[in-house]
Amino acid sequence: MQHYFTNNESLKSEFRNIVYKYNTYEFNFLSDNGVFSKDRIDYGSKALLEAYLELEGEGKEVLDLGCGYGLLGIVISKVKNSKVLMADINKRAVHLTNKNIESLKANCEAVVSDAYENVEGKFDSIITNPPIRAGKDKVLEILLNAKDYLNEDGNLYYVIRKDQGAKSITKALEEVYNIELIKKDKGFYIYKAYKK
Repeated sequence: MQHYFTNNESLKSEFRNIVYKYNTYEFNFLSDNGVFSKDRIDYGSKALLEAYLELEGEGKEVLDLGCGYGLLGIVISKVKNSKVLMADINKRAVHLTNKNIESLKANCEAVVSDAYENVEGKFDSIITNPPIRAGKDKVLEILLNAKDYLNEDGNLYYVIRKDQGAKSITKALEEVYNIELIKKDKGFYIYKAYKK
C-alpha cells in the first residue's frame, strides 16, 4: 500500500469535494486519491485547527507542515487573516492545495518539501498533524526542528493520538520546548509548545 507521504505517479485521480464549516465560514476543498484523509476531514486535524483558531490572534505568519490538500493553512489564512506557507512531501497534495488556494482566494503559498527542506524564513506559528506512519524519527525531526523556524516568541501546535505515542514523543521534546497540553479530544492530544 502506498502511503500519503510518498509520491505515487501511477495512482488514478478520483476528485471529490470535502466541506468544512467553522462559525459563519464554509470551505469547499478539492481532494483526491493518494492524500491524507482523502474522503473526510480528519478528526485530529479538525481538533487541532479549532484549538488554534480559539487561541491565536490575527495577522500571523504561519507554517502548515504536512499540509495535505490545505485544510489547516487555508482556514487559518481566511479566519485569522494570516499569511500561510504550506508544505508537503506529497506532490499531489501540493497540487491540490494550490487549486484550493486559488478557488478559496487564500493568502497562502504551497511548496513541495520533505519536512523543512524547501522552507525558508521564520514563523509566528507552526502547525502540524505529523505523519505518524512515516515513523517516530520523522515525527521527531518535524517537531524538534520547528524551533529553528520559529520567531523568538513563536509557538508550535501539534496533535498526536494518545495510543500513537503522544506522551513519549512529547517527553522527547521537553528539552527544547515548554509544552502545554491544551486539549484532549476522543483520544487526540493537542499540544502547544514554546522554545525554552
